[in-house]
Amino acid sequence: MANKFCPICDEENGCMVGAREDGNCWCNLEKFPNEIFELVPMESKRKHCICKKCLNKFKEEQKMNKN
Repeated sequence: MANKFCPICDEENGCMVGAREDGNCWCNLEKFPNEIFELVPMESKRKHCICKKCLNKFKEEQKMNKN
């Protein structure tokens, strides 16, 4: 991804930081709930990577809402 800032929180998204030997980014190993993409502004969709912090926060909030 060209942009290294998360479209949700505007912090660095860590895209390809610490990429594994096979060249995979951390995000290729994660499951992103479809609903998280609703938080991404239209102009950033498919252009900016969501950071791990936002992904984890979203998953935690989903888990809390189910209880």
